[in-house]
Amino acid sequence: MGELITTETSRSLTQQATDQQQFLTFMLDEEMFAFGILHIKEILEFGQLTEVPRMPEFIRGVINLRGAVVPVIDLGARFGKRPTEVTRRTCIIIIELDGEDEKHSVGVMVSAVNDVVEIPPDQIEPAPEFGAQIRTDFIEGMGKVDERFVIILNVNHVLSLDEISSLAAVGKGLH
Repeated sequence: MGELITTETSRSLTQQATDQQQFLTFMLDEEMFAFGILHIKEILEFGQLTEVPRMPEFIRGVINLRGAVVPVIDLGARFGKRPTEVTRRTCIIIIELDGEDEKHSVGVMVSAVNDVVEIPPDQIEPAPEFGAQIRTDFIEGMGKVDERFVIILNVNHVLSLDEISSLAAVGKGLH
């Protein structure tokens, strides 16, 4: 699979959040989640992954993406669930994050990618304050798609480079 969509760099994240209506939906086991499409760089079939010793369980390894080393995070394990089982539908979603000085690419391993859907703002409810099986700061909202709820994730919290780096440092100290 080639490049899906390129992120826009000229708009602020705040502006993107207010008018963004398109989301990439994907599965983690039997649950449906979504990322805002503006964060998605591309989608890859699950392939050659190099494991990195002494990393937290949710960092599955790294891939070579056109000469760049890109870490791959198992989103299921990141949420404290069991690691994602690799099947023929397993994909890696390449997300582009804004760093202090430059953009960083991070791969997110998911069970399957579904569709790009449009969710009008009036069909998005605030994140629940209780009952969620993942951290509430990871949830941007609950979107209604075809009479079903989709958990819209906050990319900047789920893939916080600072938090992941500190967890990786702790992981190195434990082994």
